[in-house]
Amino acid sequence: MKEFALIFRLKDISDFKPSPEQMQERMNWLAGIAAQNKLVDKGNTLLPTPGSAKTVRPDSVVTDGPYTEIKEFITGYIVIKAESIDEAVEIAKGNPIFKSGGNIEVREVLKRD
Repeated sequence: MKEFALIFRLKDISDFKPSPEQMQERMNWLAGIAAQNKLVDKGNTLLPTPGSAKTVRPDSVVTDGPYTEIKEFITGYIVIKAESIDEAVEIAKGNPIFKSGGNIEVREVLKRD
C-alpha cells in the first residue's frame, strides 16, 4: 500500500473552531479510517491565528504566516494508507470539512529511507 497525506484547507477563519457536533463528525470519520487499519498518522492541527506562523523566504526574508499570500489556509493533515490515489480520494470524500466550505488536497507521500 502507498501512503497519502490529506491536507485540510478552509477559506474562512470562523470555520476553524468547529461545533461539538462537527468535531464528533470528524472524529467518527477518523475512527472509520482507523477501523480499516488505513490510518498511518492522525496528524495535527495547524493554527491559523496571527503570530502562530512565519514564512521564511530567500535572503532571510521572514513574513508573518501565509495569511496575506493565500485565499485559503491549511488547518491540518493526516496520513493514510491506500492502494491508489483514487482510493485515497474516496476516503477524503467522506470528511465533513466540505459542509463548511473546506477542501482536502490529497498527495502521495514519497518515503525516504
